[in-house]
Amino acid sequence: MEAAWMSRNPVTAILLQPSKWLPLYEDFVTKNASSIGQVESALRSLTYIIPGRYRDSEIPSECGKWFAPTFPSARLIKSPVHSGVQLLSLYHDSLISKVISNLPPTIRRPTPTPHTRYTKYWLSQSLLYRKVALTLQTIQYTELLWEMVARRRGEKVRWRVVVFIEILKAICRLFLLRLTNSRPLVSPPLPEREIDPRSSEENEGDWNGMESPVSEGPSDLNWTMPRTGLSLPSLPDANDVSNYLISKVLTADDIKPPKALLHRVNGQGQLAEVMHILRPVIYTLALQKWNKDYRSWRPWLIGFGMEYGCRQLAKADFRERVAGGLRGLTGLEREELKKRGWSMGWWLMRGAFYENITKSTLKGITNKMKGKPLLDLLGSIVEDYEYLWDNYYFSTATL
Repeated sequence: MEAAWMSRNPVTAILLQPSKWLPLYEDFVTKNASSIGQVESALRSLTYIIPGRYRDSEIPSECGKWFAPTFPSARLIKSPVHSGVQLLSLYHDSLISKVISNLPPTIRRPTPTPHTRYTKYWLSQSLLYRKVALTLQTIQYTELLWEMVARRRGEKVRWRVVVFIEILKAICRLFLLRLTNSRPLVSPPLPEREIDPRSSEENEGDWNGMESPVSEGPSDLNWTMPRTGLSLPSLPDANDVSNYLISKVLTADDIKPPKALLHRVNGQGQLAEVMHILRPVIYTLALQKWNKDYRSWRPWLIGFGMEYGCRQLAKADFRERVAGGLRGLTGLEREELKKRGWSMGWWLMRGAFYENITKSTLKGITNKMKGKPLLDLLGSIVEDYEYLWDNYYFSTATL
């Protein structure tokens, strides 16, 4: 009788069987990946606004408490949103990756980026790489939250936690350097989400064997070969033949094995990579030592000097070992060098440079923006973020 009652109430039956929740959720995510991504972005944007708007709400924002109670101590037990959304998106990435890998052979796979090819190769080659990379990514997503919690217990505890987190991340990166046979690290160490499975289903037909509806547009018509079941690609637009042909051209990186997308480093190149990994640890130790004088240039010069020095060492190593010098680098290596170059801009927002130069400059600019349409809104956003830049190390951390 109970079974009959549950069959008439499918929603109640699902709620009473938690073991079915996860498969249903996974199925929902894979079929609505585009919408899920938009929700994730919206939640991230919301949590970015809250910290500056309400000075005492930085932990609720990072933890995800939208309506904080009166007592600050109660905020620490609320469920995460910012850090939680990042971790949840990491889980969503793994689900979507599994769906793509399980697609039937008749469905054309999307062309992966060099970063995706490289990281997926090491994930498939080493279980330890997967665990270490996942640990590193999790720490990066939650580091600011841990610093906020530690700050409640005082500056001394806060800096101990910051140094401990940087040491832990450095250990993970050294492991990755060893596991990849001394190849430079890529950021992020895990594949990024690149495709909406729903769009693949719409363009190539249903994964479950159902035929896709025929589109009315002549350029979208596909012809399925009766013997093999394979589909011929649709014809390009007559006005866009050149771009279509260019998109089909293979580059040197496309035919290289995944592990060959990054050259191995040795000698000064390996020294540069180790310096790059250890730089945050040494910088935070210097900050901890001179934490009573935030305007001191010594920690800033040590950190910036190490990062700039290891970048120059890496370039010199590439010029000597790689055929063609910097022009002979793969696309993935050039992309990673570009990322590291842009990340050096964050030194304008750190330590003595921020306290002595950037802070006063930003205040002058925001004061001039007040009372002007649109510019006043931009100035208020900058003022909101000053609270994070003034009080938290990880708000400007890039590694």
